[in-house]
Amino acid sequence: MSIGFVLPSASKENKEVDVAIIGAGPAGLSAGIYAIRAGMSAIIIDKGNAGGLAEEAPFVENYLGFEGIEGEKLAKLFKEHAMKYVEISERNEVRDIIMENGKFVLKAEKGEYTAKAIIFATGTTHKTIGVPGEKELFGRGVSYCVTCDGYFYRGKRVAVIGGGNSGAIAAIYLKDIGVEPVVLEYMPTYMCEKAYQDIINEKGIRYITNAMVTEIAGENKVEKVVYKDRTSGEIKEEKVDGVFIYVGLIPISELAKKIGVETDNRGYIKVSSKMRTNVPMVYAAGDVTGIAGQIIIAAGQGAMAALAAYEDLMLK
Repeated sequence: MSIGFVLPSASKENKEVDVAIIGAGPAGLSAGIYAIRAGMSAIIIDKGNAGGLAEEAPFVENYLGFEGIEGEKLAKLFKEHAMKYVEISERNEVRDIIMENGKFVLKAEKGEYTAKAIIFATGTTHKTIGVPGEKELFGRGVSYCVTCDGYFYRGKRVAVIGGGNSGAIAAIYLKDIGVEPVVLEYMPTYMCEKAYQDIINEKGIRYITNAMVTEIAGENKVEKVVYKDRTSGEIKEEKVDGVFIYVGLIPISELAKKIGVETDNRGYIKVSSKMRTNVPMVYAAGDVTGIAGQIIIAAGQGAMAALAAYEDLMLK
């Protein structure tokens, strides 16, 4: 005779706070610090790890106080600072938000969180180019993060699709770690800042303009990128071992839309000068607002959102 038993299921969290902050990038972490220092209770919830896209930046040279620092290190400093003030719940996706008794109930993977106010600091995600081979070869040569995967291509050739600031920084980073990059830019001219243009030229990085990528090809792994020369109409190829895509970002705002938060035609959350949205007691900060897309601005917006929540909650 066998004796059976049932393992207890993992207990779910059930917490009530003044402010729930969704997203643990620079905006969310800054908001958390300011919320606690203002005397409010708060929690930061993120579906991934704290740091946001700042963690992926190969090198940051324009954040005040740091002449140059790796994005991963800067994000780590942000997280360590915030953890001294506020609870950060990582790998805990918020899946739904409902209103109950005049408060917001966040239904997340690890439990439910009731809050009087919400700050959306959900950020952005990488935009895709939608060409054959992109989806099929993702993880087999196609990547959106040079700091995550660049090391695997040392001594090899790769294409960086997108020549804006992010793509330029990615190409420079790859060159510095021993990868041979070629930049493919859709527009007819450089799309990055002059400072990056100068470095690209100094390092001898090829920067091809008027290049419309039409396919990423290979048998089970990336072997080449096919593109159309928009000037001549000629179809050309670049034989490469990997492809890094940096063609822009998409706001993560679907959850906010579900509770009536207004967005612009691109999906970025509309905010006032103090980060208030059209929904009372709901705020937004950082890249999800579509303002500048800079780490320093995101951090400032996070602080502003927390202070606005303090005004609305505590100074009534």
